[in-house]
Order: sequence, then C-alpha cells, then structure tokens
Amino acid sequence: MASPKTIERADKQDLLALLREKSVFHGDFTLVSGAKSSYYVDCKMTTLDPKGAWLAGKLMHQLIRSEEAARQTRIDAVGGLTMGADPLALSIAICSFLQSDSTPLRAFSVRKTPKAHGQTKLIEGNFKSGDSVVVLDDVVTRGESTITAINAVRNEGGKIAFIAVLVDRQEGGREKIEGMGLPVVALFGREELLGAHPPTNLAMA
Repeated sequence: MASPKTIERADKQDLLALLREKSVFHGDFTLVSGAKSSYYVDCKMTTLDPKGAWLAGKLMHQLIRSEEAARQTRIDAVGGLTMGADPLALSIAICSFLQSDSTPLRAFSVRKTPKAHGQTKLIEGNFKSGDSVVVLDDVVTRGESTITAINAVRNEGGKIAFIAVLVDRQEGGREKIEGMGLPVVALFGREELLGAHPPTNLAMA
C-alpha cells in the first residue's frame, strides 16, 4: 500500500499537471496590477474543474493544517476576495468535513464592495468577528487582491493567522504581504509551474 506521503506527492503532481494544462496561457497580457506579462495564470479553470477542485481542496487543507500545527494556532475559517478565492475556500471546507476534522473549517467570501441591500455585508458566508482565519488567494502577483481581503477581514474584527495561496508568481506580492506582518505559504511557486519560463515584464501599461 502507498504511504500517505507518496499519495500526497502524487496528488501534488496531478494538480500541477492540471494547472499546466488548463490554467497557464502564453501571449501578451495586462495583469490586474497593470503590469505586462508574457503569460497568464487563470487558476479558476482548475479550481472550478471537478478533479482540480478536489485536489486543490485536499492539498490546501493539508497545507493549512500543517501550518496551523507548526504555529500552534487555531483556524476557524478560510476565505478571500471573490472570486479567485471562492472555489478554493469551498473545496477546503468540504475536504475538512470529509476528513472528519474535529472542528471543520468554515468558508467565507469577501465582496469587492458591500452588498447594497439586506444586511449590506462585505464578508459573506461563515465568518464572525473574533474568528481566527486564513486568507486565501488563488494567484498572488503584486498582492493587491490579497491585501484588499486582509483589510476587509481586519476591519470586520477577524484575526488573520496567515495567508495561503495556490500559486505565488514570485513578483513581489508575497514580500509586500509579509511586510504587513503576515506569513505567506504557497502550494506552488512560479518556477514549479513554469520551469525556466522568463518572468513577467513589469513595465506598467
């Protein structure tokens, strides 16, 4: 029988292959930050795929629980800015339930603007003031989207244990977030995803 570590390595290789197949595009792109890039990573093509959602949820759940234990902290919920973090948060929460965690991780979603009616929420889902949370992102480049989610969670009374991302493009976002005093853990870096592919041309549009 394969050991858990062997299974985990196989799952990670399967997810990496799926990301390379479905989520990496080459060409001329303008990123959300305004930077120009010769490639674009659309993780939603993977995290909204049945197999990709399961693998991403399983591996990110393992990453979060491992970091939680190492830091001797407690995590109540996971989520981030809509919509890149949404499928990740839900997949992780489902995996947490299926893994029979003593207290399954709850999922939440940070809106880009407060809801204009009803409860006028900025954070939807299973989040409350005082929760210890992990802020998620599917891709971190310059870090703006992640920082928007961080600020929203803090303003609503959440306590952020650390940041967990699926893909770190390694273009300054991680350092910017860590400069705010928040640790960042990533499942994949740019070199794992792209090998020797050249980095982004950071000239602004």
